[in-house]
Amino acid sequence: MLRIEDLRAGVGSKEILRGINLEVRSGEVHAIMGPNGSGKSTLSHVLMGKPGYEVLGGSVFLDDTDLLALPAWKRAQAGLFLVSQYPIEVPGVSLEEALEAAFETSGRNATGLHEEILREAASLRFPISLLGRSLNVDFSGGEKKRNEMVQLAVLRPKFGILDEIDSGLDVDALRDVSRRVEQASNEDQLGVLAITHYSRLLKELRPDRVHVLVRGEIAATGGPDLAAQLETTGYAEYGVAEDDKEIVGASIFGL
Repeated sequence: MLRIEDLRAGVGSKEILRGINLEVRSGEVHAIMGPNGSGKSTLSHVLMGKPGYEVLGGSVFLDDTDLLALPAWKRAQAGLFLVSQYPIEVPGVSLEEALEAAFETSGRNATGLHEEILREAASLRFPISLLGRSLNVDFSGGEKKRNEMVQLAVLRPKFGILDEIDSGLDVDALRDVSRRVEQASNEDQLGVLAITHYSRLLKELRPDRVHVLVRGEIAATGGPDLAAQLETTGYAEYGVAEDDKEIVGASIFGL
C-alpha cells in the first residue's frame, strides 16, 4: 500500500499541498484531476523526492517504508516509479545502459534484460532504432513517453506515478501506453496514481477512484463517473474561476 497522510509541502514560503490523504493499494488505479496550479505535479515531485520542495508535515509510507526519510534513488529501490511530464534527456547513456545500472544497483539479475527490452519496446511500438541512442535525446514527446513506459514495464515497480502521461500523446500512443499500464495493474499488481487534466486518459485507463485536487486539497473523491462529470461541468463547483489569481499565478511555475 502507498499511504499518504496529511501531507503538506511547498516551495519557499508558499504552501502548495495542504493536507493530502490518500491510500492506493496494489493493483488499484487512482486518478488525480484538477485545474492548473492545484498542486498535482507538486504531489508527484514530493512523493518522488525531487529537490526544491519542502515537506511541512505529514507522512508517506510504501508498506512499512517511510519514503520521506529516503533520497529519491532509495524511493525508487523501495518500489516507486515516476513517469515524468517532461522526461529528462541523458546524453551518452542508452536506455539499456540505464536499466542495467538500475538492476545492478538494486542487486537484480540482468540476465535476459536485452530481450525483455526488445519485447516491451515492440509491445509499446517504441522504435527499436532508438534503443541504442542517448536516452530521450532528440526524441519526440510521444517517443519519450513510450520510452518511459518501457522502463516501467521492465523495472516492474510496486507503484507508478504517471504525471500527465497523456501530454504530447496522439490517440494511438495514448491507447498503447494506457493498455500497458492497465496490463501491469492487472497482471503485476502495479498500483497507479495517474495525474491528468483530462478524462481522455481515463477512457483508456479505467480508474478505480478519481480524486479532485483544488488549491492543494482533495475536494472530492468518487468513481469513474466523477471524471465524466468534470468534463461537462469543469471545476466551477469547487470555487475555481478563470480569473482566480492564486491558481493562475501558481500555474506559471508548473505547480
